[in-house]
Amino acid sequence: MSAAVGAERPQVVSHVQQALSYTVFDCKWVPRSARLLCLGSAARGTGLVQLYELHGARLELLREIEKPKPIKCGTFGATSLQQRYLATGDFDGNLNIWNLEAPEIPVYSVKGHKEIINSIDGVGGLGIGEGAPEIVTGSRDGTVKVWDPRQNDTPVANMEPVQGESKRDCWTVAFGNAYNQEERVVCAGYDNGDIKLFDLKTMSLRWETNIKNGVCSVEFDRKDINMNKLVATSLEGKFHVFDMRTQHPTKGFASVSEKAQKSTIWQVRHLPQNRDIFMTSGGSGSLHLWKYEYPAQRSKKDSEGSEMGVAGSVSLLQNVTLSTQPISCLDWSPDKKGLCVCGAFDQTVRVLIVTKLNKI
Repeated sequence: MSAAVGAERPQVVSHVQQALSYTVFDCKWVPRSARLLCLGSAARGTGLVQLYELHGARLELLREIEKPKPIKCGTFGATSLQQRYLATGDFDGNLNIWNLEAPEIPVYSVKGHKEIINSIDGVGGLGIGEGAPEIVTGSRDGTVKVWDPRQNDTPVANMEPVQGESKRDCWTVAFGNAYNQEERVVCAGYDNGDIKLFDLKTMSLRWETNIKNGVCSVEFDRKDINMNKLVATSLEGKFHVFDMRTQHPTKGFASVSEKAQKSTIWQVRHLPQNRDIFMTSGGSGSLHLWKYEYPAQRSKKDSEGSEMGVAGSVSLLQNVTLSTQPISCLDWSPDKKGLCVCGAFDQTVRVLIVTKLNKI
């Protein structure tokens, strides 16, 4: 691991801090706006959605919406830029889609899982990714389900343990490979370290591996391109970057791993404007900014003539400690390069500015 050159190193600047009166589990930028959302759980056990607008160096609360169940996760990924509907997963296993302009009743609602929805992702909306607008949910009940909000109560795909296989808590899900109308994959990470890649075109398990530690977060560097890279973070402070371009028949995908810190890496998020830069958030209240360097050749032939991938390397650009508590959620602005929001268990949401990203 090499450190970036001093003078050109990006700086992570805390721009605004906002104290919250509840536990924040997820935060999201509203696309094409200076607005952001915080999702979480109030002390009395209800769910909260707060909509803020960034005005210079302060956040103005525009709206607070209370719902019966704590809200764990949200995505705008399956909506149009015109509508910007928010899809959420809650502690009761409900998938809801909200029009934030009229949030009293969801525009779509389904009891998706028997237990908490831990993770959600969307694709096919916001002009990102080809194909149908779909939402994937991963739950403690061990299942991963894909939903098309244009269809009623049944998922279009349901990945669950086979008969006799023990159910594992699914902690994280992500879409990828949505570069044309036919192709699409879902990656899921589980509490026992399993990572599974489901091919939605063939409705089959395409690849699986185990990273020996609970998988807290997975994300492709881009959803709307031919699979390129996947980052998976773990409970024990390690992350793995898989090169997804070349799948070897027995060895799968090449990867490089990095021990970022001693505590859990809660989330990974790639910079929307540069897929080789990503940020990880940690249990120690820290953020780490990384850059992936490709090898000279991304694949080689093994002794039997099969193509196998070659992993690159990872360098640390910057790290900063913001909180004494874990930073549990993180989201880059899709519109303003270097603008970022994160939420921590110290009940604070922070808007950050990362500088010099155009120089690396």
